[in-house]
Amino acid sequence: MGVVLSNIIAIYRRELQSYFVSPLAYAIAGIFWFIAGLFFVMILLGPDGILLGVAAIDAQGQQLGVPTPPIDVPYEFVRAFLDRMGWLLLFILPILSMGLYAEERKRGTLELLATSPITNWAVAVGKLLGVLTFFITMVVPMLVFEAIAISGSNPPMALSIPLLGHFGLILLAAAILSVGMFISSLTDSTILSAVLTFAVILLLLLIDLIAKIVPGPVGEALGYLSLLKHYNTLTQGIFDTSALILFASYIFLGIFLTAQSIDALRFQRQ
Repeated sequence: MGVVLSNIIAIYRRELQSYFVSPLAYAIAGIFWFIAGLFFVMILLGPDGILLGVAAIDAQGQQLGVPTPPIDVPYEFVRAFLDRMGWLLLFILPILSMGLYAEERKRGTLELLATSPITNWAVAVGKLLGVLTFFITMVVPMLVFEAIAISGSNPPMALSIPLLGHFGLILLAAAILSVGMFISSLTDSTILSAVLTFAVILLLLLIDLIAKIVPGPVGEALGYLSLLKHYNTLTQGIFDTSALILFASYIFLGIFLTAQSIDALRFQRQ
């Protein structure tokens, strides 16, 4: 067990360091911060933003002499921002995951990994943890800005809501990256890997719409597979064990299929 753990840590450090020396990774982070920053400002301060919307509702209530229902502005802001962030991952994460194995194939180092004493499970877990850690470093600055924005709310917002929502964001990212890692292990083309990952994740995000069309138990089963449905549950501050199980299943499935894909390559080389 100690050997496996040390192998995972070695792969994790190697993968994480590769992102911090990659110009593409910095470009992806810059684009992510720019778009996320636009979402942040538009949701909070834009013409259709929450603050102006609440002010307009209050002004209308005063003019009509009708009391306006209270609006939980911090909750609505965090929920709306995390909703946009979830869709942003659809475009950002396929680019992050596209080179996890495709680059190894292109450089000819995947054969070395496939025939090395390190188990394919350890390699897959290490790579996934490395890219997920890099993604978390991208999210941290936005988390700081959110904390500043909601710090002045009165009464103060319960920390469990934004923490659970961001935990859901990380789980969603891990599930997408895990699927993208498997697809990356199938090809030496990073572009093809990114496109296929985008298509698969888009289907998994929108499968809830398909489930509404399909009647009966099949439709219910398809609806349960929706990433977006379970992500929205967590961003609403609802702790749902079925959502955790679903995300864990996607993560495990991605790692398992990746290990099997590299096992097949190892068998071919032998």
